[in-house]
Amino acid sequence: MSQAEPRIIVALDYPSEAAAWSLVEQLDPGMCRLKIGKEMFTRLGPAFVERVIGRGFDVFLDLKYHDIPNTVAAACDAAADLGVWMMNLHASGGRRMMETALERLARRGGRPLLIAVTILTSLSAEELAEIGFPGSPEENVRRLAALAQAAGLDGVVCSPREAAALRAERGADFLLVTPGVRPASASLDDQTRVMTPGDAIRAGASHLVVGRPITAAPDPLQALRAIDAEIRAAG
Repeated sequence: MSQAEPRIIVALDYPSEAAAWSLVEQLDPGMCRLKIGKEMFTRLGPAFVERVIGRGFDVFLDLKYHDIPNTVAAACDAAADLGVWMMNLHASGGRRMMETALERLARRGGRPLLIAVTILTSLSAEELAEIGFPGSPEENVRRLAALAQAAGLDGVVCSPREAAALRAERGADFLLVTPGVRPASASLDDQTRVMTPGDAIRAGASHLVVGRPITAAPDPLQALRAIDAEIRAAG
């Protein structure tokens, strides 16, 4: 991956467009991409995604599609119409769902990246067992990542603590997009499997999703620059 390519994805998680746009105007599209998730998309819709793209940012549309194959494929195609850089779906939806979505996107010229969610970084081993997933979070992540790669997807969302094992197993070209990244001085908030930005890059992460350490900082651009400098030093 080129050192010039932005590797930080800033999570836009706000209750209003004004608050989100205030942050967007403080950030540099040459240093980061932006993630738009369920809350912002539900409140503001496709027009907000297009507005952010118009400001020069690549957008990761984080809606975690999970439905029957044709429904997910149609949703991915609609997301691609917005011009997003990357989108995701749940690997637990199965191989056929993932393959159908990818086939639909492949009909387009210059399709967006399609990655799979493995295991949410908020889930503990006890919570996984409660919903019927035997084994540790890492075991489940590795199993679902293998399935996503077999289906032809570009990569997965995973905890940085699984990045080293996945990089070794899935190869250099498989994208590892990692939330659960916190500078050493930051609060853990609701993440349970976390790592510092530099350590996540050294472990094999391709892109880091960073929220409150940037969005809640007194100077978001300075916080972005500090994390960017840390990950560039890490390689």
